[in-house]
Amino acid sequence: MSNHLEAIHLLEDKIKEILYKYDFLKEENQVLLQNNAKLHILIQEKEEQLKRGQEEYRLLKIAKTIEGSNENTRETKLKINTLVREIDKCITLLNS
Repeated sequence: MSNHLEAIHLLEDKIKEILYKYDFLKEENQVLLQNNAKLHILIQEKEEQLKRGQEEYRLLKIAKTIEGSNENTRETKLKINTLVREIDKCITLLNS
């Protein structure tokens, strides 16, 4: 009979240990999920900053070209021609 009681106590101890580990891992998972969400938000913010920086760089490059510098003159002329064509298409669509 004492063997049965010892087995039951051992089983109870193991169940308590497993429940403790389960609770600990559950809390740890919650913390990790929160950190993951914060990191995703941070990544999105950094991607937006990068896009804004790239757009500012592109505009600055165009402004420098229009300003009279010889760098990227061809590129700026092509961009202006592309924009004019797009505007012409829009006007044609509006008139039809």
